[in-house]
Amino acid sequence: MIRTVLFDMDGTLIDTEKYLTRFWVQAAKEAGFALTIEEACQFRSFASTYAAPYFAEKYGAGFDYMAIRERRKELMKQHLEKYGVEKKAGVDEALASLRKMHIRTAVVTATDEERTRVYLQQTGIYDLFDEIVCATMVERGKPFPDVYLYACRKMGEKPEDCLAVEDAPNGIYSAHGAGCKVLMIPDLTEPDEDLMEHIDCVAESLLEVPEIVKNWGKENGLEAANGKIEN
Repeated sequence: MIRTVLFDMDGTLIDTEKYLTRFWVQAAKEAGFALTIEEACQFRSFASTYAAPYFAEKYGAGFDYMAIRERRKELMKQHLEKYGVEKKAGVDEALASLRKMHIRTAVVTATDEERTRVYLQQTGIYDLFDEIVCATMVERGKPFPDVYLYACRKMGEKPEDCLAVEDAPNGIYSAHGAGCKVLMIPDLTEPDEDLMEHIDCVAESLLEVPEIVKNWGKENGLEAANGKIEN
């Protein structure tokens, strides 16, 4: 039985991942590095503490991760201030349905608290969640399980009674490692064979989440909720 749904934010609730990768590429180019979109996707939900040494090893000591990251954040901030933050399709409907079902919800994100609050307030959904949990609140961010374990404690729930909704590998590894059920709604990339080992089901949009929660645990319930779901 699913009692609580834990939502990743970037790429799941709001449509920001496409800008994150675009501006990683631009910031790296300004610093003299030819980073591809595919490589930039590896930054998604990847805690900076672990990303910095990873990319230093890959690109050499000249790759100043923190400086490039700050430039990426500046470029992204300028873009979002000009054009606004877009919600993913079905956000409002999914949250309203879950509330009617008395399912509690939380945001579990790798983004810092200030930007998380700004993004959620700008999209009008900040007050629709019972808790907001950021990776900056724990020692280790995604892909480690700490942030999801902390979210479960904050919600007073066992991980196995929580469904994590994620779009990217690092978040999926984090949620799965914490013992949560994992639903992937792909954004920039589809799950590969390895990732499927860490996912309980796959959906096309947030609109499917309430039905999946409703049918979870019923015999053949997942298949009835969504034909694309893999067990």
